[in-house]
Amino acid sequence: MRIGSHLLKNRLVVAPMAGVTDRPFRQLCKKLGAGMAVSEMVTSNSLLYGSAKTARRANHDGEVDPISVQIAGADPQMMAEAARHNVDRGAQIIDINMGCPAKKVCNVMAGSALLQDEALVARILDAVVKAVPEVPVTLKIRTGWDREHRNALNILRVAENAGIQALAMHGRTRACAYTGEAEYDTLRAVKSQATIPVIANGDITTPEKARFVLAYTGADAVMIGRAAQGRPWIFREIEHFLATGTHLPQPEVSEIHTVLLEHIHELYAFYGDITGVRVARKHISWYTRGLVGSSSFRHTMNQLESVAEQLAAVNDYFSQAARADSRLRYEDDLLMQDPSATSRLAA
Repeated sequence: MRIGSHLLKNRLVVAPMAGVTDRPFRQLCKKLGAGMAVSEMVTSNSLLYGSAKTARRANHDGEVDPISVQIAGADPQMMAEAARHNVDRGAQIIDINMGCPAKKVCNVMAGSALLQDEALVARILDAVVKAVPEVPVTLKIRTGWDREHRNALNILRVAENAGIQALAMHGRTRACAYTGEAEYDTLRAVKSQATIPVIANGDITTPEKARFVLAYTGADAVMIGRAAQGRPWIFREIEHFLATGTHLPQPEVSEIHTVLLEHIHELYAFYGDITGVRVARKHISWYTRGLVGSSSFRHTMNQLESVAEQLAAVNDYFSQAARADSRLRYEDDLLMQDPSATSRLAA
């Protein structure tokens, strides 16, 4: 798939997730097979450009191309300025957030709340595209505001008229948040009329689901978010399955240990020791989900405050886990995420 001048190596994209898709996570997912990773959203409020959080989100040192940065806001001029600000700091693709369902975002008429006002959507897209003519601009949306107002086709037309070069869409409305199941009929309808690449997002948790969504919707790529938390190798698994129809072996405990150590060391370097330890806790929890004895380990892990304590605990736990079980047990997690997996697991 191509976005502007950027030819992606495959059809797999890491979804932007607040508090998750920082530079260390994006780099790791790219290393393990993702063709592109979109940053967690960066505010369009220039008053916050000097904050530590915003500065970290604009840090792309050593990041593998293409560098896609998501911006969020509701004022066309501020969004245009945010796009220029991030391009000046290394962004190669600007992504506009009109998909976030979080109340604190929607309450200021940003994120998916913007889908209620198609005229404002048009003004924002026009302003951003004109502000950064040297880089492609993409858009992330949901199917609509609620089930009675699925206006994704209208937004597609607005986006294409504005010069948006790719559209990612989550198969839920803003009102749905993350409840229920994603639907792909709206995605299919949008792709059937689109002249720009369409990226499908929502409940893509397995290689089989990725293949189904690509085939059913005709989408150019799939975007994966929560399923990659603690499982960044999902991208190589999907890439292999799409190419061959066969599954890669599940990662051994020793490899999970190695990947986790690399990840948390990058977090310490990126955030500093104190914040790095705190950010690492959720990733350690995700990586160890499904392993023997992980519940009690996670409880203990959350009490530790230093890098040395955290590393020692991780190494000790994985030494024990490797002896107890050399393979990650995905079945329980898979069934929780995708009840239809029962028949596949039994096959």
